[in-house]
Amino acid sequence: MTTSILALNLPFLDGWFYDLHPVIQALLAGLFTWTMTALGAAIVFITRNVSLKVLDSLMGFAAGVMIAASVWSLLIPGMEMAESLGMNPLIPAVVGFLSGGIALRIADAYLPHLHPSLSIDEAEGVPTSWRRSTLLMLAMTLHNIPEGLAVGVLFGAAASGIDPTGTATIAGAIALAIGIGIQNFPEGLAISAPLRRDGMKSSKSFYYGQLSGAVEPISAVVGAAAVLLVAPLLPYALAFAAGAMMYVVIEELIPESQNHGNTDLATLGTMLGFTVMMFLDIALAG
Repeated sequence: MTTSILALNLPFLDGWFYDLHPVIQALLAGLFTWTMTALGAAIVFITRNVSLKVLDSLMGFAAGVMIAASVWSLLIPGMEMAESLGMNPLIPAVVGFLSGGIALRIADAYLPHLHPSLSIDEAEGVPTSWRRSTLLMLAMTLHNIPEGLAVGVLFGAAASGIDPTGTATIAGAIALAIGIGIQNFPEGLAISAPLRRDGMKSSKSFYYGQLSGAVEPISAVVGAAAVLLVAPLLPYALAFAAGAMMYVVIEELIPESQNHGNTDLATLGTMLGFTVMMFLDIALAG
C-alpha cells in the first residue's frame, strides 16, 4: 500500500532508489535537503530586501514542519517499534527525547553562534572574535545537525528489519526528507537575507546561507550508519532525533519568528507547516 501510494506520487524514485544501500539513500536525502537550503539562500540574487513579515511567516512554517516531523515521523514510529520489541514504549521515548534536547543544549552553550535578529554583542556560546556572518552560519548549522540525523536514522530504521510493525519505512523517510527540505528553504534565506541587507555581496551572502546546510548529508550518513550498527537502540535514536529537533524549534525558530511583532503571521505559518508535514507523512508513508 505504502509503495503504491509513493510510486503514484513520486514515480522517479520507484525501483532504483529502493534498491540502494540505506546509507546511500540517506546521503541522497541529505543532499536534497542541502540543495533546498541553497535555493532559499539564492533569493538574495533576486532581491536585497526580504520583508520581515515574509521571513517571520517562513520561520514559523519551518517550526511547524519540525514539530510535526518530531511527532509523526520520529516519536510515534519509535514508540511503536519499542512496543513490538517487547520494551515499555515510554522508556525509550522519554530517555531519548530528553537526551536529544540535553545534547543540543550542551552544543548551544559552547558553540559560538548568533541568531539572525540579534546584534553581534548578543552572540551565544564561548566568547569569540568571529565575524557576524560566521556566527549566523554556525547557528543554522547547529540547527541542521539534528535534521540530518533524523533523516538518516529513519532510513536506517527502515532498512534494519527489526521493526515488525512496519512503521519505519523508506516511504516515511522520504516523506521526512521532503518535509525537512521544504522547511530548509526559509532557513537558507534566514541567513543570506540579513547578510545581504547589511551590505554583503549577493554571492557571499549566498555562500554563507547554503553552507549551513552542508552538514545535513554528513549527519544523515552518520545517523543511518549508526542505527544499522546498533539496531536495538533504534527507538532511542528516533526519540533522540525528535528531542534535538524540538529543542531547536523552541529555543530558536519560534522566538525568532515572533521577534519582529508579526506574531499572528508566524503562528499561522507554524500551523500551516505542521499541516503540510502531517499530510506528507500520512499521504506518502501511511
